[in-house]
Amino acid sequence: MPRKSTLLLIALAAPVLMSGPAFAQEQQTILPGYWDVTNKVQAVVVKTTREQRCVKPAEVAKFTMGPSNHHYACVYSTKIFKDGKITLKGQCANKKGAQVEIAATGSYSPTTFNMVADVDTTYAGLPLGGRFSTDARRIGDVCPPDAKGG
Repeated sequence: MPRKSTLLLIALAAPVLMSGPAFAQEQQTILPGYWDVTNKVQAVVVKTTREQRCVKPAEVAKFTMGPSNHHYACVYSTKIFKDGKITLKGQCANKKGAQVEIAATGSYSPTTFNMVADVDTTYAGLPLGGRFSTDARRIGDVCPPDAKGG
Protein backbone atom coordinates (compact mmCIF):
# COMPACT_ATOMS: atom_id res chain seq x y z
CA MET A 1 0.00 0.00 0.00
CA PRO A 2 1.48 3.39 -0.92
CA ARG A 3 2.75 5.46 1.97
CA LYS A 4 0.61 8.41 0.87
CA SER A 5 -2.54 6.27 1.25
CA THR A 6 -1.52 5.18 4.71
CA LEU A 7 -0.83 8.76 5.75
CA LEU A 8 -4.21 9.88 4.36
CA LEU A 9 -6.06 7.27 6.41
CA ILE A 10 -4.07 8.05 9.54
CA ALA A 11 -4.65 11.79 9.08
CA LEU A 12 -8.37 11.18 8.70
CA ALA A 13 -8.44 8.74 11.58
CA ALA A 14 -6.81 11.03 14.10
CA PRO A 15 -9.77 13.39 14.39
CA VAL A 16 -12.22 10.51 14.34
CA LEU A 17 -10.41 8.86 17.17
CA MET A 18 -10.12 12.07 19.08
CA SER A 19 -13.81 12.77 18.58
CA GLY A 20 -14.93 10.81 21.59
CA PRO A 21 -18.63 10.51 22.30
CA ALA A 22 -21.14 12.18 20.04
CA PHE A 23 -23.40 15.11 20.87
CA ALA A 24 -26.62 15.85 19.01
CA GLN A 25 -29.67 18.06 19.22
CA GLU A 26 -29.92 18.93 22.87
CA GLN A 27 -29.50 15.36 24.08
CA GLN A 28 -26.81 15.23 26.72
CA THR A 29 -24.14 12.73 25.87
CA ILE A 30 -20.92 13.37 27.76
CA LEU A 31 -20.05 15.65 30.62
CA PRO A 32 -17.21 18.12 30.29
CA GLY A 33 -14.15 17.35 32.39
CA TYR A 34 -10.95 15.37 32.33
CA TRP A 35 -11.05 12.28 30.07
CA ASP A 36 -8.78 9.26 29.55
CA VAL A 37 -8.94 8.36 25.83
CA THR A 38 -7.56 5.28 24.05
CA ASN A 39 -7.58 5.34 20.25
CA LYS A 40 -6.78 2.48 17.90
CA VAL A 41 -6.15 2.75 14.15
CA GLN A 42 -6.30 -0.37 11.98
CA ALA A 43 -5.51 0.78 8.42
CA VAL A 44 -2.51 -0.81 6.77
CA VAL A 45 -0.76 -0.28 10.09
CA VAL A 46 -2.06 -0.80 13.62
CA LYS A 47 -1.45 1.97 16.10
CA THR A 48 -2.82 2.51 19.60
CA THR A 49 -2.48 5.77 21.50
CA ARG A 50 -3.63 6.83 24.93
CA GLU A 51 -3.95 10.31 26.28
CA GLN A 52 -5.66 12.33 28.94
CA ARG A 53 -7.43 15.43 27.70
CA CYS A 54 -9.61 18.24 28.96
CA VAL A 55 -13.05 18.80 27.46
CA LYS A 56 -14.43 22.21 28.45
CA PRO A 57 -18.19 22.86 28.39
CA ALA A 58 -17.90 25.03 25.26
CA GLU A 59 -15.86 22.29 23.51
CA VAL A 60 -18.19 19.31 24.05
CA ALA A 61 -19.93 19.62 20.66
CA LYS A 62 -16.65 20.06 18.77
CA PHE A 63 -15.05 17.20 20.67
CA THR A 64 -17.95 14.87 19.92
CA MET A 65 -18.81 15.59 16.30
CA GLY A 66 -16.36 13.39 14.43
CA PRO A 67 -13.51 14.25 12.12
CA SER A 68 -14.47 17.77 11.03
CA ASN A 69 -11.37 19.89 11.47
CA HIS A 70 -9.24 22.28 9.41
CA HIS A 71 -8.29 19.40 7.06
CA TYR A 72 -11.67 17.70 6.65
CA ALA A 73 -15.32 18.71 6.60
CA CYS A 74 -17.88 16.02 7.38
CA VAL A 75 -21.59 15.79 6.68
CA TYR A 76 -23.61 13.01 8.26
CA SER A 77 -26.77 11.84 6.49
CA THR A 78 -27.45 9.69 9.56
CA LYS A 79 -26.65 11.11 12.98
CA ILE A 80 -28.41 9.35 15.85
CA PHE A 81 -27.52 9.69 19.53
CA LYS A 82 -30.31 8.16 21.56
CA ASP A 83 -30.62 6.08 24.70
CA GLY A 84 -26.86 5.70 25.02
CA LYS A 85 -26.37 4.44 21.44
CA ILE A 86 -24.53 6.14 18.54
CA THR A 87 -25.08 5.67 14.80
CA LEU A 88 -23.25 7.88 12.29
CA LYS A 89 -23.08 7.59 8.50
CA GLY A 90 -21.77 10.20 6.13
CA GLN A 91 -18.96 11.61 4.07
CA CYS A 92 -15.89 13.62 4.80
CA ALA A 93 -13.95 15.62 2.21
CA ASN A 94 -10.60 17.35 2.30
CA LYS A 95 -9.91 20.76 0.74
CA LYS A 96 -8.97 19.09 -2.55
CA GLY A 97 -12.32 17.29 -2.72
CA ALA A 98 -11.14 13.76 -1.85
CA GLN A 99 -14.18 11.91 -0.45
CA VAL A 100 -14.21 9.38 2.37
CA GLU A 101 -17.25 7.39 3.49
CA ILE A 102 -17.60 6.92 7.24
CA ALA A 103 -19.91 4.71 9.31
CA ALA A 104 -19.66 4.54 13.09
CA THR A 105 -21.53 2.86 15.91
CA GLY A 106 -21.03 3.00 19.62
CA SER A 107 -22.34 3.74 23.06
CA TYR A 108 -22.06 6.59 25.54
CA SER A 109 -23.00 7.78 28.99
CA PRO A 110 -22.12 11.02 30.75
CA THR A 111 -18.84 9.40 31.89
CA THR A 112 -18.03 6.70 29.30
CA PHE A 113 -17.73 6.37 25.54
CA ASN A 114 -17.04 3.63 23.00
CA MET A 115 -17.11 4.01 19.22
CA VAL A 116 -15.95 1.99 16.21
CA ALA A 117 -15.73 3.78 12.84
CA ASP A 118 -15.19 2.18 9.45
CA VAL A 119 -13.76 4.42 6.72
CA ASP A 120 -13.79 3.64 3.00
CA THR A 121 -12.20 5.59 0.16
CA THR A 122 -10.28 5.00 -3.04
CA TYR A 123 -6.73 5.90 -3.91
CA ALA A 124 -5.51 5.73 -7.50
CA GLY A 125 -8.70 3.80 -8.30
CA LEU A 126 -8.09 1.16 -5.63
CA PRO A 127 -10.40 0.66 -2.64
CA LEU A 128 -8.84 1.59 0.68
CA GLY A 129 -10.41 1.24 4.10
CA GLY A 130 -9.71 1.24 7.78
CA ARG A 131 -11.23 0.78 11.19
CA PHE A 132 -10.78 3.18 14.06
CA SER A 133 -11.95 2.83 17.62
CA THR A 134 -12.13 5.07 20.65
CA ASP A 135 -12.66 4.04 24.25
CA ALA A 136 -12.88 6.85 26.78
CA ARG A 137 -13.83 7.39 30.37
CA ARG A 138 -14.20 10.55 32.38
CA ILE A 139 -11.66 10.65 35.20
CA GLY A 140 -12.48 13.96 36.83
CA ASP A 141 -14.59 17.10 37.02
CA VAL A 142 -11.58 19.43 36.98
CA CYS A 143 -8.74 19.40 34.47
CA PRO A 144 -5.15 19.90 35.60
CA PRO A 145 -3.67 23.24 34.48
CA ASP A 146 -1.35 21.51 32.00
CA ALA A 147 -4.03 19.22 30.48
CA LYS A 148 -4.27 18.87 26.71
CA GLY A 149 -7.45 20.50 25.37
CA GLY A 150 -10.31 18.92 23.43
